[in-house]
Amino acid sequence: MLTSELERFVGEDLGEWDDSSSLVPDLGAKAVIIAKEECIISGLAEAKEIFAYFGLSATPLYDDGEYVPAGAQVISVCGSARAILQAERVVLNFMARMSGISTLTRECVLTAGGRVRIAATRKTTPGFRVFEKKAVFLGGGDTHRFNLSDAVLIKDNHIKILGLEECLRRARERASFTKKIEVEVESLDDMIKAAKGGADIIMFDNMVPKEIARGVELLMETGLKDRILLEASGGITLDNIQEYAGLGVDVISLGALTRNARWIDLSLEIDLEDKIK
Repeated sequence: MLTSELERFVGEDLGEWDDSSSLVPDLGAKAVIIAKEECIISGLAEAKEIFAYFGLSATPLYDDGEYVPAGAQVISVCGSARAILQAERVVLNFMARMSGISTLTRECVLTAGGRVRIAATRKTTPGFRVFEKKAVFLGGGDTHRFNLSDAVLIKDNHIKILGLEECLRRARERASFTKKIEVEVESLDDMIKAAKGGADIIMFDNMVPKEIARGVELLMETGLKDRILLEASGGITLDNIQEYAGLGVDVISLGALTRNARWIDLSLEIDLEDKIK
């Protein structure tokens, strides 16, 4: 991460003066971070960078994106005991949040059975998007758009203002040939209009499985299916993703990957027996 980003995260946690860590003598020590539950571990690279910022040496014991069992030690660190305590919460916050997203993403990928690509959305924490999207990738998912400049996505409010045909006309006229044009549709009539109007991707937004299945069937009947990617989104969770995965769409995007992911329980333990003299 950028130095300015790292300093912002660290500064937020340390405040103006760290009275707690200053109670500890500035002795050498070793510590480990333990996964208290099984998970797909993520954030190890960020943890190593944060520890290094505090002058500490950290060694990941797993790779980012790897499954770890409950009770596993995932990274070891050595150096100043005071610095370890100062870095602890920022490191654990990164790892717990990112590992939670990676774990939920992997569950969705496995539940979908490899039939579709599982993608994130832009429903991310402001200022933390790059790390949340990275966690999705490490869990086996697709990052989708990072920002508005990555693709042209024509949404319902665009259509309300300009109409679907005009939105498509302007998108084709103004967007670079390198950018795909995606249209969010809420009806099968709009789906056909978008397909015939030059959309590269059609997103079925908040549509029930039965209607999406009919949409896929219509596109195949009209010979439009082969040149268009189909995405399902809206209201999809781990509980119902398997049903959507069998409809013939290419991508399922879930805000739930970042919105519903819980933090993984991790702890940092000082190893007093191995304390550096």
